[in-house]
Amino acid sequence: MKKAYVKSNATLTKIIMIWQTTDWWKMLLASKQAKSVFRIGGIQIEKRCLWLWFFGLFIIGLDYKRPWIDNNLQELEDQMVELCKRERALFIQIEFLNYSGNLKTKYFDLDTLDFGYYKKFINQYTAIIDLSKTEEEILMWMKPKGRYNIKLATKKWIIVKEVEKTNENIESYYNLMLETTSRDNFSGNTLKYYSDFLKYISESKLLLAYSWDTVVAGWIFTFRKKLAIYYYWASTSKKEFRNLMAPYLLQWEAIKIAKKQGSKIYDFLWVATPWEENHPLKWVTDFKGKFTKDTRKVSESYIFVQKPFVFKILRVLASIKNFFKRIKHKIKK
Repeated sequence: MKKAYVKSNATLTKIIMIWQTTDWWKMLLASKQAKSVFRIGGIQIEKRCLWLWFFGLFIIGLDYKRPWIDNNLQELEDQMVELCKRERALFIQIEFLNYSGNLKTKYFDLDTLDFGYYKKFINQYTAIIDLSKTEEEILMWMKPKGRYNIKLATKKWIIVKEVEKTNENIESYYNLMLETTSRDNFSGNTLKYYSDFLKYISESKLLLAYSWDTVVAGWIFTFRKKLAIYYYWASTSKKEFRNLMAPYLLQWEAIKIAKKQGSKIYDFLWVATPWEENHPLKWVTDFKGKFTKDTRKVSESYIFVQKPFVFKILRVLASIKNFFKRIKHKIKK
């Protein structure tokens, strides 16, 4: 059964997304997530290693409403294709982002770019909260279980703090991440990556939830003037703390911070595709869905493949790798 969509008036205009900022490319280069970063007409393009000496170019978080897209389509395409050839990349991938939920069927009328992607950095669907609502309205918009768990965490004396980005606090978060990835069977990043993310993304914040002196959950957020994003999360696997519902109170405190600083939208960043019952993000979606009913399609991807044969081989290898990951996950269960 398809999930119902609930629309609100929450949209963004004239904003540069976090993935198109100077902070982002500094973080990419410091953490070695990207080999190089280029700019064409104000667009940030990442060169990432796919496997061994094979590279792809990625444009992430592009707002299709920005004026240069309508005014310079042909020039933009020519420059992107030229960069792809010059850098000997297998492809160039563009991920558009639009919170209006009114995505066009196709942004480009150019033959070079087709619908598709190699790897998604922004999922097609997300859940959001319209922060123009009052705190009381936001709470009423939640599912009863979400409100209940926030109250329960408060009664259990969970305390949420925005902490300094010190090595000690980042290591506390990272230790929780190791527990989380082992428990939920997904791959996290390195300690250095999270440190670089918090160091170079000036609008990032680290929130930790405590049960007395023990850190039981940690979240990394980006809080921009118009947009707050729930980016990374981790929580303890210890049974004595799991029933304290710390993640719910932590999420609620982050929502209040975003609202207080004037953000217009709170983005949960990634939910399952509505019609896929066995989507790998389903369990995450269930958690996020307790805070909001507003689920919408916000992203579409295009790709220009310069070397189709090698591209297909890498896609097959990636499929095989994912297949064995799923098998391992089933065996572990």
